[in-house]
Amino acid sequence: MTITLRGALISGTAITVCLSLYLLWLWRPEHQVRLHTQHFFHAIDRRNWEMVAEFIGEDYRDQWDDDRTRLLERMREGFRWVRGSAITAPDALMRIEMPRGIWIGKINIYTSDDGVMQLLDERVNRLPTPFELEWRHVSGKPWDWKLVRVSNKAFQIPADVSY
Repeated sequence: MTITLRGALISGTAITVCLSLYLLWLWRPEHQVRLHTQHFFHAIDRRNWEMVAEFIGEDYRDQWDDDRTRLLERMREGFRWVRGSAITAPDALMRIEMPRGIWIGKINIYTSDDGVMQLLDERVNRLPTPFELEWRHVSGKPWDWKLVRVSNKAFQIPADVSY
């Protein structure tokens, strides 16, 4: 079997078209916001705080008046007590208003520790309103998104909690 120039050109063109279509699908803002959110949650589950920090923008601010540094401190301290966690977010919605992308969904946190699980059920898993994670596209690269805000009107951090 010999490969002709014509056959090589047709194969190369077909591969290029398929790869281009895949990248167009992969780099859609909705898909990137969904992927970034999933990877962010997985990094928290694995306690990979360096990776978690890479997802959070330097200009992060939330409704609890946390900046990037404070958020990372709170997550490290809070998840220190949560063993074997899994964060799930079924049926999330995306709203894209370039250069922003809003992920809207209910977040559930599970753990193997029954005492902590009861607290998580009361404070997070049973919230009547969804969380909103605001991502911002920060460069010309289609995959370069940073978390800049988290909010949920029903989620309150008790005043006696300080880290």
